Amino acid sequence: MGKSNPFSFRRSSSTTRRRRTTKKVGESQQSANAPSPPANVGDVVAAKPKKKAGGARLWMRFDRSGESELFECDKNTIIKRAGIPARDLRILGPVFSNSSNILAREKAMVVNLEHIKAIVTAEEVLLLDPLRQEVLPFVDQLRHQLSHKNHFNTSGIQQGGRQLALRDTESNLSASGRWQPVPETAEGLQAELPFEFQVLEIALEVVCTYLDSSVADLERDAYPVLDELAKNVSTKNLERVRSLKSNLTRLLARVQKVRDELEHLLDDDEDMTQLYLTRKWLQNQQSEALLGGVGSNSFPNNVLHLRRLSSVKSGSMLTSGNLNDDDVEDLEMLLEAYFMQLDGTRNKILSVREYIDDTEDYVNIQLDNQRNELIQLQLTLTIASFAIAFETLVAGLFGMNIPCRLYDIEGIFEPFVGGITAASLVLFLLVLGYARWKKLLGS
Repeated sequence: MGKSNPFSFRRSSSTTRRRRTTKKVGESQQSANAPSPPANVGDVVAAKPKKKAGGARLWMRFDRSGESELFECDKNTIIKRAGIPARDLRILGPVFSNSSNILAREKAMVVNLEHIKAIVTAEEVLLLDPLRQEVLPFVDQLRHQLSHKNHFNTSGIQQGGRQLALRDTESNLSASGRWQPVPETAEGLQAELPFEFQVLEIALEVVCTYLDSSVADLERDAYPVLDELAKNVSTKNLERVRSLKSNLTRLLARVQKVRDELEHLLDDDEDMTQLYLTRKWLQNQQSEALLGGVGSNSFPNNVLHLRRLSSVKSGSMLTSGNLNDDDVEDLEMLLEAYFMQLDGTRNKILSVREYIDDTEDYVNIQLDNQRNELIQLQLTLTIASFAIAFETLVAGLFGMNIPCRLYDIEGIFEPFVGGITAASLVLFLLVLGYARWKKLLGS
């Protein structure tokens, strides 16, 4: 056995060498027969199937006329199209779903109000996740309002176009060649908000209506539950009130966020000025028209075209010298109206919370009264136990078989027991009267 081990080892070693040699020869033949690698690495990458671009989300686009279209695109496309930084687009993401923000940028306005997440420019609206159940009322109202106003503005422009043309072509140029303030527009062109404020107004209206309906549902469910709790304090009623109070706290926080955002805008005139996207767009178009139309006959026609796109206030002052960039009266009135509505909604929630607090105070008073009654009952029973303990003490003393002359008297048992019981009763009444005198017991 000892000699067989070396032979077996040599045999396995030689076999291993042959296998390694065969493997090397095979690898050299495969490398010789293998095709040469491509000169460009991109060819290999192109041969692989392309992965689907991630991060694409569903958007809906609305233009000024109310026409809409659905499309999917990633955030980089939206950033380039709207001209906003990437950090503003994160506000519309799921991380900030519970926040409310209205941000003004150079060419766009980012709106994040409850379930409405949109990017508004001077010419279009990009709405995120338009097929959600909560967003559908906003989509329908936006389409209806924009289509209706576009039809109204088209008819108004046709009626007042002649008067505007006459006023524009007569002489808006002074003797020095500078433009004078344009008179008020024709009666057919009525004043209206810029496009971005129309969208903002619809968004605020939908959000305020949704919050008002939520508060109405809360009030409808709250008062019966609280009245039932005031009548019957039970575990079931307490659980219903706890759930009601949690819903009220969440709803109050949502209303407070939207209200605080509007209050922040109303306190800062600069932010409100930045929200005038149509005004900035008109100024850019006007500057291009002035630069491109100097010395040409198309100059009045370009200015007339810009005036028709603007509102009455914007159209009455088209030059940078006459246009008041700090005029935020329209937006301020718009925000104040919905701020007051949100403030009223908040007051309704606070009134419900005050009613809940009053009900809780009433229930606590009831429970305190019941605890006091239990304490009084316990004190009365304690006094009675003390009187009975006195009688038991006397009975125990006479049960020790101590020699006493009372044992020799016949018929003494009944009077003696009656006397001890009467003494115990008198002791009970004395202690009970003392407790009432100290107002430890109620009358």
